[in-house]
Amino acid sequence: MNSLGLNWFIEGSLDFEHKKYVLLNYLQEINRHFDKSKLYPNLTDLVFHYNNLLDFKQHKTTLQQTFPRRLSKADIEAVKLTYKKIVEDDSSMQEIERIITYALKKMDPAIQIGKEIYDFVESRLNIDPVGLVPLLPYSGYFSLRNGSDRTNWIYEYQLSIFENKDDQYRGINVQFVDTYEQSISNTPESIKLNLINQRRHLPNPAVFYVQSDISFPLEQTLLPVAKRSLVKYIMAA
Repeated sequence: MNSLGLNWFIEGSLDFEHKKYVLLNYLQEINRHFDKSKLYPNLTDLVFHYNNLLDFKQHKTTLQQTFPRRLSKADIEAVKLTYKKIVEDDSSMQEIERIITYALKKMDPAIQIGKEIYDFVESRLNIDPVGLVPLLPYSGYFSLRNGSDRTNWIYEYQLSIFENKDDQYRGINVQFVDTYEQSISNTPESIKLNLINQRRHLPNPAVFYVQSDISFPLEQTLLPVAKRSLVKYIMAA
């Protein structure tokens, strides 16, 4: 993907027309992926850059606390020096404000398209528990079926808690396990028994069957949306 640098809007020459060209080229590629219903990592990257611009516009600070995983210690120090030099230059700040205002206006419709695709994919998903679900279903497996495809993808999942300065969030880590061809004799229920017998480290796992009624790109769309939908389903139970 033709991605933007972390500080694309302040790096190099602060020329509005050049920055406009860089941004539109980036958004054109984002929209090409969205046209094919390929959401990730495009939507995540787009939202990150949108929030980065907002943060600079509103606070004139780095994102070291909000997105610590995206910045190394060396990056943070370099960004601090760059930001300090820029905020002390009124003419530079005026040009940056112009770039940011334009970029936010252009990014917003693309984000809305991405969210609409996400909501549509989520609306086509159905999640069912396979057998009894343990009281603490924070680790286990899910079987993912993509539309009418008979192939099911099995993943082991583990829910985790992570925090930022304002709140706690649930995350999910998944690991691919295997695939199977669904049939009258090869069902999610029989697969659950096989998993319990063959993978002893989870003696009483939660198992869920996740299916979309139409097909989507597996890695770029269906799996990421299924993961987030499964977290919501488990936490709402």
